[in-house]
Amino acid sequence: MTYEVSRNKEDKNMFISVNGGLLVQETDYATVQDYEFNVVTDKKPTESELNDLLFAMKVCKHVKSNAITLAKEMRTVGVGAGQMNRVGAAHIALEQAKAAGFTKHIVMASDAFFPFDDVVKMAHQYGVTAIIQPGGSMRDQDSIKVCNELGISMIFTGKRHFRH
Repeated sequence: MTYEVSRNKEDKNMFISVNGGLLVQETDYATVQDYEFNVVTDKKPTESELNDLLFAMKVCKHVKSNAITLAKEMRTVGVGAGQMNRVGAAHIALEQAKAAGFTKHIVMASDAFFPFDDVVKMAHQYGVTAIIQPGGSMRDQDSIKVCNELGISMIFTGKRHFRH
């Protein structure tokens, strides 16, 4: 059983009981104002996409890592959480969106960078048109290149969220 021991805003760390131990992680108080917005693709997000991207990232911050969230019209339409890799989390979120009938003009948020371009390729197949993520992978250029080829806009925030 896992539960949070401390959630006091003054605490710099969060303490979580786990079987046989205690997990200590830095409390994530980051807000949109802490992001360093950097559109890294040729295509810029539309105003509607940007609003949905920011909404999706707010949701993503509170989801267990590896977290992928999808949004459309300020609604969460897919969530992939707690998987061993980003591809698995993305697949779960994308399938949820598809099952709910959302297959065009959806946006994606990720709590951490994409180490490979595979999530971008998969996202495109499900109708994702814009992605927001922290950036910072040694292979960021691979994902940026595929976004440019597929007409997807991508924003780097410079801020990673990672919740156990």
